[in-house]
Amino acid sequence: MSNFNELISFIRTEVNRDLKRLPIPERPIYLYEPIRFALRGKGKRFRPILVHLAGRANNADPDSLMKIALAVELLHNFTLVHDDIMDNDNMRHGQEAVHFKWDNSTAILAGDGIYAIAQILLSGLPDRANALCRSFNQATLEVCEGQALDKEFENDLSITEDQYLKMIEKKTGSLLGACAEMPATLVGADEEVVNSFDKFGRALGIGFQIHDDLLEIYGNPNVMGKSLGSDIAEGKQTLLVIKARNQFRKEWGDIVGDSDKSNLMEKIRSFFTEKGIEDETKEMAQSYFKSARNSLENIGDLNRDELNEFINLVENRTY
Repeated sequence: MSNFNELISFIRTEVNRDLKRLPIPERPIYLYEPIRFALRGKGKRFRPILVHLAGRANNADPDSLMKIALAVELLHNFTLVHDDIMDNDNMRHGQEAVHFKWDNSTAILAGDGIYAIAQILLSGLPDRANALCRSFNQATLEVCEGQALDKEFENDLSITEDQYLKMIEKKTGSLLGACAEMPATLVGADEEVVNSFDKFGRALGIGFQIHDDLLEIYGNPNVMGKSLGSDIAEGKQTLLVIKARNQFRKEWGDIVGDSDKSNLMEKIRSFFTEKGIEDETKEMAQSYFKSARNSLENIGDLNRDELNEFINLVENRTY
């Protein structure tokens, strides 16, 4: 595991180095200063790391992999800059959100610029650029669909667990699916292999998001780099909230409807734990991580060791 941790650290360092080396102009300052600021955030870089690990499993060209890795990290940051506006989140990656440091108009434009840079990177790939751009843009559209559903679901007390899972497959799973399958597309793998990588990434992404919902309640805000409880405060229908509402409607309603908001997060944590909702949610996340492992098993001649280690890393993360 120590060797794997060293590999992850090395990839993250290389990604951060190449993000800093992106040829971002100085002017207009209104556009490029917020872009540089957003990319300086201390992100986990899980998505570009997954690109590199999937690429290593497919013996893909490292230079092309880095371009794909940077593109998906840029896409991820583009969505976060815009999501933070929509979700009223003021912290991101251990620093102020772009809209909070500047304003909404600046953040919208910065997000657009980040996405354009990602497209330029991908279009410059020497091999299969069209197919890779198609996968990238399909994932982007699904992420947007997922965010749209997330906004539609806010304060909607009829949302089911199945609807929620479909939403997070689009919002989170689709991009991790792309991270896993684009390296296979890069090397010209057949459709069945590409689809298996996509299924692996999607299952990993759903497990990732469910685990993230748990960290939103039980994590350390200093480690997470964001304020906790913002999803519930905004009326978002997380898996824990849906379970609480469906199984303990009156008691849950009393907690969130109480005008006394002091120690609200502590009350919510205690409720989820005492009612078994925390454990149920953990079990569901684990089922998707198991599904991700099974998808890897369906791929023939493949060294799965690093990808399985990555699943373990995501499953046990505390940030």
